[in-house]
Amino acid sequence: MSATELNLTQQQVLRKKANGETVLPDAPETPRRHVIAVLLENHVGALNRVVNLFSARNFNLESVTVGVTEDPAVSRLTIVTSGTRRQIKQVLRLLDRLLDTLSVEDLDPDALVERELCLLRIGYTKANRAELMDIADIFRARVVDVTPETMTFEVTGPAAKVNAFVGMMRPHGIVEMARSGRVAMRRALAYGD
Repeated sequence: MSATELNLTQQQVLRKKANGETVLPDAPETPRRHVIAVLLENHVGALNRVVNLFSARNFNLESVTVGVTEDPAVSRLTIVTSGTRRQIKQVLRLLDRLLDTLSVEDLDPDALVERELCLLRIGYTKANRAELMDIADIFRARVVDVTPETMTFEVTGPAAKVNAFVGMMRPHGIVEMARSGRVAMRRALAYGD
């Protein structure tokens, strides 16, 4: 069945595609990863209401970070989730309706600044120590703890950089890993098109 067989106008087809909706009724929608920034009043239970919203609607939470902003009465929540545009619109609408919410923004992936912290404990020997230090140097990671058997590296940066560092270290044997989740905000200035 084609779009013309469904009696959709060209504008309807374009609007559906722009909203991430499928044109054909049985075609699967493609979920995408979204980074959502939420400013909340800094009250007890505010984070719990957000998490409950996601749980009640069966939305996936990939990571959640929360911290106080320059105003101690306001907390900034960075949520990473995935879904179709329709699902994300629903999430944004529901977040905006929460009692403690001050603002909600789905950050444009091309116009955001994001960082993540990862601590990675790796077992080492004399044979691979130099290679581990070379990898750490390339990724600008640093050793924050060392024992005769393990080294703990700290690496910060965009999630793609952290993922690449973890991927390079994985063959050497990851003993333990802790990741903070993303912290992100809209880029203040955007240059070019």
